[in-house]
Amino acid sequence: MHASDLQTYLENHETKPLLRFITCGSVDDGKSTLIGRLLYDSKRLFDDQLATLEADSLRHGTQNEKLDFALLVDGLAAEREQGITIDVAYRFFDTEAAKFIVADCPGHEQYTRNMATGASTAQLAVVLIDARKGVLTQTRRHSYICSLLGLEHVVLAVNKMDLVDFDRPTFQRIVADYRFLADQLGIDRVTEIPLSGLDGDNVTERSHNTPWYKGPTLLGALESAAVEQRAVPEGPFRLPVQWVCRPNQNFRGFAGELLGGPIAVGDGIVALPSGRRSTVASLHVGLDSVEQVAAGQAVVVALEDEIDVSRGDVLAAVAGPPEVADQFGAHLLWMDTEPLKVGRNYWIQTGANLIGGRVSEIKHQIDVNTQDELAARELPLNAVARVDLELDRDIPFELYAHSRQLGSFVMIDRQSNATVGAGVIDFALRRAQ
Repeated sequence: MHASDLQTYLENHETKPLLRFITCGSVDDGKSTLIGRLLYDSKRLFDDQLATLEADSLRHGTQNEKLDFALLVDGLAAEREQGITIDVAYRFFDTEAAKFIVADCPGHEQYTRNMATGASTAQLAVVLIDARKGVLTQTRRHSYICSLLGLEHVVLAVNKMDLVDFDRPTFQRIVADYRFLADQLGIDRVTEIPLSGLDGDNVTERSHNTPWYKGPTLLGALESAAVEQRAVPEGPFRLPVQWVCRPNQNFRGFAGELLGGPIAVGDGIVALPSGRRSTVASLHVGLDSVEQVAAGQAVVVALEDEIDVSRGDVLAAVAGPPEVADQFGAHLLWMDTEPLKVGRNYWIQTGANLIGGRVSEIKHQIDVNTQDELAARELPLNAVARVDLELDRDIPFELYAHSRQLGSFVMIDRQSNATVGAGVIDFALRRAQ
């Protein structure tokens, strides 16, 4: 490859839209197999990967003489031995039209916390349903968590259609059942696709086995969603400060990843939670000084005035800055085998902030299958609840519906430093005084 060809390739790759998505659903619905098939059919595997797949299929495979595509994704030894997914497996691949980062999430109920981790960074969910089984309990649980974490677009992949002879009424019944669930959960968009991950029907190419289906292939639906994601407008800039940069006595800057934007030299900013104002004096990306920075870039911002800004503070546009509060209504997913106790002190990590805090009240636990509200004094593993959260000091925040970065939090055990819970901010209970 000539240098000019390489440069052209890199430029094209850089400008492709990026989509982060997850695959979820009940155990044995074929999530890992589908992702493996997608990687295989998109011709993004190297020769050594294909050779390893062939060897592993003979050693660990579950498809007799066929390639076991799940082995491309299931990386842990325990996963291969048990034939299930335990951890979240991330894979990158690209096509001529888009780039993708896929998180293959476990289906077993005891690994729901792993699934929530994968969903927290996703923009779209591919929900798999076994055509023989229909909508199951774990399908409902995963769909609820997707809706809780703000995923408004679901690709409903009705898998293993080959095992029901590509029966159209079976597909239509499952779609109707899932759309009823999606309406209950507030999931606005559902793109339904009949497919077979094992044989590749409607994965990257249309299948002759479903002449009655006129919609997109799975890959086509993902590429369209990637283009749509790039068109989403950015809001006013916010810079959660991750590091105060002071290489010498003549320079003091604030480093972080820009949310929203753009930001430019001369823009007015407000530092939160203090409320002090200043103006952007200079912007630095890597070793270069620049006049403007777009959303998603890592940047160091220097200000005209020597105002007090620390790690965890937020520099925001003067027009429409985030709110500041120390008590919140939130939804919480409990991830620890030790139940949550009301009033027990934890570390609360939100953005770059690490603050003492506690759940002051459990309003109700939520049955993720029926969405019924249940009384609860403590929360067991994998429980979801509406809680009141109390922090030791005020923080800048936004509702999770508006900003994932400033509207989410994790809870950390003070003794073990284990992550024991994750949640989203619904509203402030009161502004900090």
